[in-house]
Amino acid sequence: MVEIRETPMGGNLKDFLNVVDVVYEGDPNFVRPLDMDMKERLHPKKNPFFTHGEGVVFTAYKAGRCVGRVTAQIDRLHLEKYSDDTGFWGYFDTVDDPEVAKELLTRAERWLKSKGMKRARGPMSLSINEEIGCLVDGFDTPPFVLMPHHRPYQAALIEQAGYAKEKDVYAWSYPVREMNARVKKAHEELRAMPEVKSRPFSIENLDRDVDIAVEIFNDAWSENWGSVPMTQAEARKLAKDFKMILVPEITRIVEIDGEPAAILVALPNLNEIVKDLHGKLFPVGLFKLLYRLKVVGPKTGRLVLYGVRKKFRNQRKYAALSLYLYAEINDSSRQLGYTAGELGWTLEDNAAVNTAIKVMGAKKYKTYRVFGKAIA
Repeated sequence: MVEIRETPMGGNLKDFLNVVDVVYEGDPNFVRPLDMDMKERLHPKKNPFFTHGEGVVFTAYKAGRCVGRVTAQIDRLHLEKYSDDTGFWGYFDTVDDPEVAKELLTRAERWLKSKGMKRARGPMSLSINEEIGCLVDGFDTPPFVLMPHHRPYQAALIEQAGYAKEKDVYAWSYPVREMNARVKKAHEELRAMPEVKSRPFSIENLDRDVDIAVEIFNDAWSENWGSVPMTQAEARKLAKDFKMILVPEITRIVEIDGEPAAILVALPNLNEIVKDLHGKLFPVGLFKLLYRLKVVGPKTGRLVLYGVRKKFRNQRKYAALSLYLYAEINDSSRQLGYTAGELGWTLEDNAAVNTAIKVMGAKKYKTYRVFGKAIA
């Protein structure tokens, strides 16, 4: 028999956090997120998501042992944009037990229905602007920072609970190396245009540059599947969280005639240096983290934010802006000693972005699936 317990956001998350040690026991590629970060993300007073959303936490037990977890949440920004009565669930992790998975998702659906939702979609943790999808391909390598990881059986458990695919998103593996001739040419042509200027984010004026990034990101992604605008508060929270690890050399703001036109933000791959901390920063984890980050330095990074304003994306002379940005970051990454990176996620049907990534020499190496189900 499966027992499901409900916990409010910001409540006691001990079992919710620790159950991953049961689910991923023996998985050499799982990286436990930092508990401190997870607690803040799931606290209504600390995560700006909850200014336009609400949610709840569920944990599953068998014989008194915690064996699974899931969240259920609604995002009013999504509902305002799409009017589709769709709610979400995320942080879905469970042992290989169809009964446990079904009971967890049933409780999430019941909560969503109580809020007037007629459709459930997931995994999304907590929104489309964070981690999304269940890993269905690419289990043999660890996830990069802010990307999920799952067991191979978990997608099948979701399908057995009545869900079907809604969308796949891709992660791309990219070796840092000398640029190919096509990318070099695009980079040189745009760099030669006097109206095109490129600069890194400024640590001293980070809020200003974050505001620019949000404005461009929301414009660039506004027509993509499921997109929801990122609020200024959410972006500034991310900036605050990652200020310690932000490396300006692998960020860019491109201006055209003085107008911000495109942005790219890559982060050092935190997962590379926290795996053996098992989610704990204290008592010695913080010192290990700082030493590895500031002294040793990670060798990989992930592109987490990218966007080109639509008005420039549709001008032929600036069509190669994406290649220009990738080339800029590649050159900086080489100088920093990075050997590889991840680009993503990208939508499976975003042909323009995926083609540009292929031109850069990247290869699709992970696929994440978003599932949906009518619950009315």
